[in-house]
Amino acid sequence: MNEIKIFSPATVANVSCGFDVLGFCLDSVGDEMVIRKVDKKGIRITHISGFDLPYETEQNVAGVSALAMYDTLNLDFGFEIEIYKNIKPGSGIGSSAASAVGSVFGMNELLGRPFNKTQLTEFAIKGEAIASKCEHADNLAPALFGGFTLVKTINPLQILEIPTPKDLYATVIHPQIEIKTSEARAVLPEKVKLQDAITQWANVGSFVHGLHTSDFNLLKESLHDVIVEPHRSKLIPHFNDVKNASLKAGALGCGISGSGPSIFSLCKGVESAKNVKVAIENIYKKTNIDFDIHVSKINTEGVKILK
Repeated sequence: MNEIKIFSPATVANVSCGFDVLGFCLDSVGDEMVIRKVDKKGIRITHISGFDLPYETEQNVAGVSALAMYDTLNLDFGFEIEIYKNIKPGSGIGSSAASAVGSVFGMNELLGRPFNKTQLTEFAIKGEAIASKCEHADNLAPALFGGFTLVKTINPLQILEIPTPKDLYATVIHPQIEIKTSEARAVLPEKVKLQDAITQWANVGSFVHGLHTSDFNLLKESLHDVIVEPHRSKLIPHFNDVKNASLKAGALGCGISGSGPSIFSLCKGVESAKNVKVAIENIYKKTNIDFDIHVSKINTEGVKILK
């Protein structure tokens, strides 16, 4: 096999209480990429559609992660990468992570899978750092592993897979504005109150337990962010209105997806997720801001081969 086409999914990171460690994978939105073995050595990006991204390998997220992997191998051939971008950069649903993951996943498949998913994540981190100006894996891990993941440590990289309750759905609204990850990090405080820290890590622990036990009430009680959301929510127009409407419509919880501006709601059952979709659509229809909205089952497979 010399060519592969893959679907690299969007993801939600932080998941309210799990800043930089928790994430989950979406099923209804993602990028498509074609990875091709070629005689000429090196990594080249030969096609980009959807959004204006650099073709220079060293400046493109997919190219940098691919190079990180390629440089560990002694190959007498190279790879070409085609990117069909459906996730808008700066949307807060793992656009750069999808690119970083897609290139290394596709190369690994063409090479006969010499690397495991954790090793692929380590390569992808190098690409993700180009976009976010720091190394983190809370979007990368769910894109590669699927479902919910927790990044226990970056160095050494340790990723924990968490069970996904069968009837869990996500509704995600993406206001068509851009918030760069680096800018969203700049608004965060360097120090937090001890009581806030205690509340936050209690929420993380109980949320993970709720996923293991499919305890939807516990998930609802745990989806609260007292450290990051109070600061980043100010960057997102009508965030509080969306959150209140979502909860009133039956969502288990609602929060900022990644660094924003996307807002996610977790729901029990597809009907609840659709009700939440209508409720938050009604908020943004009254504004002059364009938006996309998705209802998605949690994707437990992650990145996958299309053909």
